Amino acid sequence: MPFPANTPVEKMTGPYARRWWALLVLCLSLLIVVMANTSLIVAAPDMTRDLSLSSSDLQWVIDGYTVPYAALMLVLGAIGDKYSRRGALVTGLLIFAGGSVMGSLVDRTELVITARAVMGIGAAVVMPATLSLLVATFPRAERVKAITAWSATSGLAIAVGPLVAGWLLEDHAWGSTFLINVPIAVVAVIGALALVPPSKAAGIGRIDYVGGLLSIVSIGSLVYATIEGPHFGWGAGPVTAAVVAVVGLVAFVAWELRHPHPMLDVRKFRMRPFTGSMIAVLFFFFGTFGAIYYSTQYLQFILGYNALETGVRLLPLAGAVFLGAAVTGRLTPKLGVKPMVVTGMVIGTAGVFLLTLVDKGSTYTDFLAPMMMLGFAIGLSVSPATDTVMGSFPESELGVGGGANDTSMELGGSLGIALLGSLLGTAYRDELTDLIGGRLPAAAMETAKDSVGGGLAVAQEVAKTPSGGARQAQAVVDAVHEAFAHSIAQTSLVGGIIMAAGTLIVLAVLPGRRAAGERRPESPVTPEADHDKEHADSV
Repeated sequence: MPFPANTPVEKMTGPYARRWWALLVLCLSLLIVVMANTSLIVAAPDMTRDLSLSSSDLQWVIDGYTVPYAALMLVLGAIGDKYSRRGALVTGLLIFAGGSVMGSLVDRTELVITARAVMGIGAAVVMPATLSLLVATFPRAERVKAITAWSATSGLAIAVGPLVAGWLLEDHAWGSTFLINVPIAVVAVIGALALVPPSKAAGIGRIDYVGGLLSIVSIGSLVYATIEGPHFGWGAGPVTAAVVAVVGLVAFVAWELRHPHPMLDVRKFRMRPFTGSMIAVLFFFFGTFGAIYYSTQYLQFILGYNALETGVRLLPLAGAVFLGAAVTGRLTPKLGVKPMVVTGMVIGTAGVFLLTLVDKGSTYTDFLAPMMMLGFAIGLSVSPATDTVMGSFPESELGVGGGANDTSMELGGSLGIALLGSLLGTAYRDELTDLIGGRLPAAAMETAKDSVGGGLAVAQEVAKTPSGGARQAQAVVDAVHEAFAHSIAQTSLVGGIIMAAGTLIVLAVLPGRRAAGERRPESPVTPEADHDKEHADSV
């Protein structure tokens, strides 16, 4: 077995013999970049205490990763297409590992945010490379199975991230949740060199760097405005970012329409399978990341589970992802993409609506069914949606296709955490004010309204004061629990309505099998032929 694997995919006369081992490496690479987002959910309380983070600081510790991750994927996917997809994967893993080492060593807020941003840059290289390498390596007849495994891995990472972080936090400081990425990244780099064949697009011209820059400005500004505005008010910064995002998007579309070799051919959005699948991916991760964001807080702060116990209780979500993936592998070839995607969206929407039943007496079992429904929906629908997106791109643009799909995924997750998190905070503050407003000193009340953790900390202080005592402290605890449960129910109502609207949009946009001219996955056609056929059928 030669090391490194040095025969390019483009020069192979048949399917690559070790492609399933290569898939394992790609899924491992995907796992750690998604886990980097979800593991921080359970590490946040320890980081907040040790670094004295404000709510704004904590938000940017989380989203310092998200902004470069979302903004750069499209451009870096194109660069990988032109020069080396495997080279991009290895480079991204090394950057990601470097940021992880930095994050584990620093003890200042701004440096942690910087480390997270470096990790986000690495993730933006890795994520589209995994998908483009997968599609380039697997023959069409096996590609659906491979993409199903890839999609299931992204769903698995949502649950495994908190579990691994919780296990580490049992005996180690929060820096360990960064450092654990390093050995995994090293294994993935060695595996990529040994098992993943080189691949790059043939005959690709100059990269459209102007379009790439416009996409970075547009997406980066949009993500920044989405994070900053809802949480901290629509001041000059978020408003300016929103305006820049709109102007940048208009300029991007105008430039791409006129460019002979655009970074992303925006005419693809006239293709109903492509557009419907992109919207579906965005809404899936909007609902899932938003629901997990506030559900884990309830498990930790209200039910009192530690980080490891919280991670364990998210495992059924991972199991549901694999169940959905198994089902979609059997049914999608028979029923087509639209029934699977829409059914998954209906199930996911119902799961979010179930969380409207949460009250101050709710236990873990009240969260179990919604989490499993969201996991099953991801497993059922994200794979056929992703396969449709990637099938819309020719061989020379697989990295761009992966970047487009992954940008939709990351943008959906960012919107879910930002918008639903903002609604959660507003509903919590309003309800807590109604319950105990005027019964606490002004400074203590402001701290209690800042977050559920702040409210419980205030209760502890009240218990120590002569004028307070255990009874008044318990009243504060009860009010915090009730207010937070109320905020989850209210936020889930809005989130469910948004998910329902997304479901209707996808139902209207995605064509049926006959209209889309779908082929069975086992049809031995090239990506270019698939692309041409879908374009002809849907424009």
